[in-house]
Amino acid sequence: MRILVSGASVAGPVLAHWLTRYGFSVTVVERAPAPRRTGGHAVDLFRPATDISEKMGVLPYIEERATRTSKLTVYQEGSRRPVRADLSKIFGAASERHVEIMRDELSEIYYDATRDDVEYVFGDSIAAISPDGEVRFENAPPRRFDLVVGADGLHSHVRRLVFGAESGFSTFTGAYLGVLTLPNVSGLDGELLMHVGVGRTVGMYSAQHLGEARALFLFRSERELGYHHRDVPRQKDLLRGAFTGMHAEVDRWLDELDRTPAFYFDSITQLRMDTWSRGRVTLVGDAGYCPGPAVGGSTSLAVLGAYVLAGELARADGDHERAFPAYERAMAEHVRGSHAAALSAAKTLIPTSRLGVRGLAQGVRLISALPAGPSRALLRLTTKSGRLYDSVRVADYAPMPGAAPARPST
Repeated sequence: MRILVSGASVAGPVLAHWLTRYGFSVTVVERAPAPRRTGGHAVDLFRPATDISEKMGVLPYIEERATRTSKLTVYQEGSRRPVRADLSKIFGAASERHVEIMRDELSEIYYDATRDDVEYVFGDSIAAISPDGEVRFENAPPRRFDLVVGADGLHSHVRRLVFGAESGFSTFTGAYLGVLTLPNVSGLDGELLMHVGVGRTVGMYSAQHLGEARALFLFRSERELGYHHRDVPRQKDLLRGAFTGMHAEVDRWLDELDRTPAFYFDSITQLRMDTWSRGRVTLVGDAGYCPGPAVGGSTSLAVLGAYVLAGELARADGDHERAFPAYERAMAEHVRGSHAAALSAAKTLIPTSRLGVRGLAQGVRLISALPAGPSRALLRLTTKSGRLYDSVRVADYAPMPGAAPARPST
């Protein structure tokens, strides 16, 4: 059975790994000309994503490339005295199992684990999908597949082709994010440095094996901002307008906007769809149910969704009319929980009042100071994310007869 997966970031390679293990023939098409190796921004793998990565045999490689950011320093806008906290204890309050890693490095690990068993086609994308499974590509000749999976992110091309315009499914949360790569001008070593004000938060961090740093900007807007997704100068101007004057250190970070080798800007948007499947096509990860970039644990949700989709296809012997509904039922509660947690996290991370700013700073101090049990209890009282990750249990899906064993990353 031949399955085409669009997208080679996180969900795509994870899905390809498990589909191949279950005996399916998998092709992954990716618009980028080659695997991305610029590092990207930091993402969090909570349980169950770490459990699934362990099953894949790649968790040691992920842990080896972890950012190891363990310290947090928070400056409240207008205050000179910082709040210092143990970041590892804060993450530990949210999940007993957690790894932070740069997104592109995570993608590379998953890709390396599958490249010998999966056909990867870089520098191409899907142009059209017919109901009988014939796929036309932008560059390659047409091919026929039994199933097609969109694992191509929040702005999924597959979703647009099959389900229609993104505007019909997206919900703006009232916030934006920007990420830029810059020199480690603050000399950070295992530390996340944050500046928090009303309606805006910015943090700078690095990783032990990286020579540069990343700055993550989050800010609120009462209305959706007008810009084209390819108009990078306009996006940088919007970021400057939101953060200039917040702090001299932040202004220095903004000075790097015209020199940065990597920049990302987008709204924090949730995807809400009644179904992720239509005919022979289904969606996985952000393409179908993005809870919100930077605030909703979308990477862990994508890993879980890819694992469940592959498992349900194996359980149904490839019958998508049984597998797709089972996949959606299995993921529905997790998706709802991630959506709710993302809205709660955005409210906490981007405070709407001075009281909220003080509450964020004092909250991280208190969680860091308390023992593990009370800190988890406090997190549960203040945000929905504290109940989310460790409550998920990863199902065991038996491989189909004759399926290949898992291949660890090299």
